[in-house]
Amino acid sequence: MTSLVPSADFVPATINVAAVAPLLIVTVAALLGVLVEAFVPRDKRYVVQLTIAVLGLLGALAAVLTGARTNQTTTVAGAIVIDGPALLVQGSLCVLALIGLLAMSERLGSDHMDAFTRDGASAPGSHAEGLAQRLGATTTEIYPLTMFSVLGMLIFPAAGDLLTLFVALEVLSLPLYVLTGLARRRRLLSQEASLKYFLLGAFSSAFYLFGAALLYGYAGSVRLHDIATAIGTVNGLDGLLLPGVFFVLIGLLFKIGAVPFHAWTPDVYQGAPTAVSGFMAACTKLAAMAALLRVLYVGVAGDRWSFQVALWIVAVLTMVVGSVVTIAQSDIKRMLAYSSIAHAGFILVAVLSFDRAGVASALFYAIAYGFSVIAAFTIVALLRDADGSEATAISQWAGLGRRAPVVAALFTLLMLAFAGIPLTSGFTSKFGVFNAAIAHGGTMGIWLAVIGVLCSAITAWAYFRVILVMYFAEPAPQDAAGAARVVLPSAASTIAIATGVAMTVILGVVPARLLELATQNSQFLP
Repeated sequence: MTSLVPSADFVPATINVAAVAPLLIVTVAALLGVLVEAFVPRDKRYVVQLTIAVLGLLGALAAVLTGARTNQTTTVAGAIVIDGPALLVQGSLCVLALIGLLAMSERLGSDHMDAFTRDGASAPGSHAEGLAQRLGATTTEIYPLTMFSVLGMLIFPAAGDLLTLFVALEVLSLPLYVLTGLARRRRLLSQEASLKYFLLGAFSSAFYLFGAALLYGYAGSVRLHDIATAIGTVNGLDGLLLPGVFFVLIGLLFKIGAVPFHAWTPDVYQGAPTAVSGFMAACTKLAAMAALLRVLYVGVAGDRWSFQVALWIVAVLTMVVGSVVTIAQSDIKRMLAYSSIAHAGFILVAVLSFDRAGVASALFYAIAYGFSVIAAFTIVALLRDADGSEATAISQWAGLGRRAPVVAALFTLLMLAFAGIPLTSGFTSKFGVFNAAIAHGGTMGIWLAVIGVLCSAITAWAYFRVILVMYFAEPAPQDAAGAARVVLPSAASTIAIATGVAMTVILGVVPARLLELATQNSQFLP
């Protein structure tokens, strides 16, 4: 009979509460949001939920800033590693998630309807959905769902072992599967996107788990530091190492939308509520890129010559496919989706330099891109056609420069940033990643930079085409079917757009502070 008494050598894990304070604050906010759904009257939930979520993110940000002034450390028996990259990414995630949350809280028009269905479990257009709307059902469950996803994102860049990394992967992903399927209009498209995201995400998680099992068999541990120590010292088990690395990387490359693991991206970005698409494009990509950096630089860097060629191929395919297919899109959300794939490829160019300069430039790129892409998706959500649906066809944006000059000007600035035009954050970001590749990536780094510059030129055409449509195409009559009109944004969306655009300009004109922060916080703890 097995004894339930712990063995004498059992040592409970010590927890540094200050180090995990941001995680605890977000967890409390998410759980409070669940209780609000159960006990607060429907007509008060919106304000209460938004207040709790905003305060939770601000509290987490304050905890990150406080932790940045203390000694960096590992805690929870090495499962959580609080170092420079983790603190930088966690702080940036809190800011980006706050902007994304404000965009999600937009309520459009005189009826104050938001972008989310009143009853996600019912069939589109069904009696149950209509009844829920008449009864005043709310969609405020998006706030605790978002907070749980943010919790996973905060753990992702700080995970010190493969098991914690998997838990963070699932915690950030499961709420996103639900949020993707909650669009109020185009419900079938939204539900299809949610199903595709869930199924493909489950496959990628299975690959990751299999790879983690192989690496555990190789090193006898799931800790990244122990795996790094085992490389070169373990004999007879080399056949487990390379497949394990490949399968783990598949799970992480899926999250950043790298080719050939990108198939979910355009469908999900198009079908999800637009604010959710912006949240995923900014926050998920940043968190996943930071996790990928930790695995590559801390866990398996000693064996990088075995898999580096494969990652070079992935980076090239991601840049080329993302760039070429971007110019063929007629839907603005799908164009931004393929654009995000291309940007993932540009970031991989820096990652593959395997140098601190690569870490700094990759993190700077992901953060700067996050501000720009949230603002872009928030603007897209404001353009509506006659029946209230989102005007996502690029042809519907014809003449926008004359009908809504301010909105057109802001979107033009964001398109120029995505293209990498000087005095925008996009130029600074691309210069940083290509410079890191040339300086530290060897001959292949130079070739990756050259391919990246060519792909940037290709994607620039897609962005300039949107600008040409807005300013030079003949607009349809305002009352014509399909003509786009701009809905007056609420204060929340205005703040989200203004912050994203302002950071796009600031990081292009005076990027030194963030570049300095990224450089100072580019060293991983083992």
